[in-house]
Amino acid sequence: QSTINTSTFFKHEKYLASDKLQGRFPGTKGNNDAAAYIAKYFKKYGLKKFGDSYMQSFKLFVKPETNHAKSDSVTTQNVVGYIEGSDETLKNEFIVIGAHYDHLGWGGKGTGSKKKDTIAIHNGADDNASGVSALLSILKEISKSNKRPLRSIIFIGFSGEEGGLLGSKYFVNHPPVASTSLKMMINMDMVGRLNKEKHLSMGGAGTFPDGVAFMKKLGEGSGLNPIVIAGDVGGSDHVSFYKKNISVLGFHTGGHPQYHTPEDDAHLINQEGAVLVCKYIYNALVSIANYSQPLYFIKQD
Repeated sequence: QSTINTSTFFKHEKYLASDKLQGRFPGTKGNNDAAAYIAKYFKKYGLKKFGDSYMQSFKLFVKPETNHAKSDSVTTQNVVGYIEGSDETLKNEFIVIGAHYDHLGWGGKGTGSKKKDTIAIHNGADDNASGVSALLSILKEISKSNKRPLRSIIFIGFSGEEGGLLGSKYFVNHPPVASTSLKMMINMDMVGRLNKEKHLSMGGAGTFPDGVAFMKKLGEGSGLNPIVIAGDVGGSDHVSFYKKNISVLGFHTGGHPQYHTPEDDAHLINQEGAVLVCKYIYNALVSIANYSQPLYFIKQD
């Protein structure tokens, strides 16, 4: 019986995309509260820490006055934890699964908002409360399994994505394990608005051995119509890993008119669709963590 369901997913979605968090802009209380929320569930579902904390702090620069910033340098954090693999040898290889939790705060000039002259909370329900809700739903399912995967899995909530993939860049430049042991990065950015055609797009499927055929096969019986692309590594946090010659899969359910506007709210999320997406990505994650052949990077044009 799968624990991945609409109530689990939407509980996370509703909190992360609430006005209370004021758009989760780095350096703000709302961003820190979102990080604490993710860490709470990392602990609840039994993730191990690297060191003494789930938080990987880093500084980033913001334009003065943006989102009431008191200084042009603010501190934010990635939230990082892991499950150790069960195989004596393969547990030294890591599969990373992540989603960014930051968004545009109150918007305005210099934030990336499509409505530059509107100062209003940008809740980022799809971008990217949906990806984090998927991350936590998948983690819960893995935590309930009696069988640990062969390889180890790192779960990450990234901050600073909207400012230029800053959290993922920081992580790949300060990894808690040897870079060579990072075999794959699975990223979820905007996975909450599955369309009528049930299209789940993924870039990077050609970056690991037999990846395209494998991801198509996983689509059978999933209730989805996966769009499996060998290259097209795209513009989210998995790019930081690809540039370090790490295989990637970047998942999304497509753009919409509410992207980067104050209207990207939780009531527009396709909850049933999100559950199908979570189940597919969960199956991909576990299958890749148990992949029977060696995982290595394949560059795409």
